[in-house]
Amino acid sequence: MTRPASARVGIIGLGVMGGAIARRLLASGTAVVGYDIDERRLEALAEAGAQRAGSARDVAQRCRVVLLLLPSDAALEAAAWGPQGLAEAARRGLTVVEMSTLSIDAKEGLRDRLEPRGVAVLDCPVSGTGVQAETGDIVVYASGDEGAIDECFDVLAMISRRVIRVGRFGAGSQMKYLANLLVAIHVAAAAEVLALAIRAGFDPAFVVEALIAGAGTSRMLEVRGPMMAARRYRPASMALRLFEKDLDIIGAFAASHSAPVPVFATAVGLFKTASARGLGDLDTSVIHELLLGPATDGAR
Repeated sequence: MTRPASARVGIIGLGVMGGAIARRLLASGTAVVGYDIDERRLEALAEAGAQRAGSARDVAQRCRVVLLLLPSDAALEAAAWGPQGLAEAARRGLTVVEMSTLSIDAKEGLRDRLEPRGVAVLDCPVSGTGVQAETGDIVVYASGDEGAIDECFDVLAMISRRVIRVGRFGAGSQMKYLANLLVAIHVAAAAEVLALAIRAGFDPAFVVEALIAGAGTSRMLEVRGPMMAARRYRPASMALRLFEKDLDIIGAFAASHSAPVPVFATAVGLFKTASARGLGDLDTSVIHELLLGPATDGAR
């Protein structure tokens, strides 16, 4: 599925996921206009063939569809309502697709303030890592107005292997919380089993290959198992410090429904401990180091 080059797509937030999605769109022949507060990311985007924007407002002025891939509620507030924010370019015909893992309150606040100005706002978070996004191996949980989803469906389809419509605005984020709850547990489980395998004398790379072939596999074992086996946690497909924000959101979501999540809570303990030890800039798979113990070589 392709779009004419004249149909520009805007991206605000060019981190691991946003940058990968931008490159995916460029590879499909779509013109991309991007903005990030990090000059290095803007330079990398321009080298990949995209058009640089000077602000979030500039992106919204030049594009009818704008994807937001931001690290926090505060970053969303700044991109939308700060100086030269996208709200300054709000108009009928503009569709804003919020694809980050953020609180539903923050996303609803964006919708409630932009829709009266004629802007269509969707909640469409992504399930998958930046590495998966490079090849389109991600899933989009699309929620909000069905007509607005139809309008930008081809864009979402180009960057993913599947777009799943999950209903009312906010349901996309809730589905992402459920997905990331499993991600946290599966990363912790992979770290635990590989640490045990090493103590039992196995080659961890061989164990990863053997387990992926059997009934005990998981997507996180496939994606992060090789990182654990090699003990290489850079570049981070999801930095631990960013994932902590997701863990807090998931915990609050579960608490709001009085849902017990004991397995998730155990996994959270591992991630929090690793962060407290100064490993926040490494990939989440670095929790493997905690289970290996102090007698092993250092992480890379």
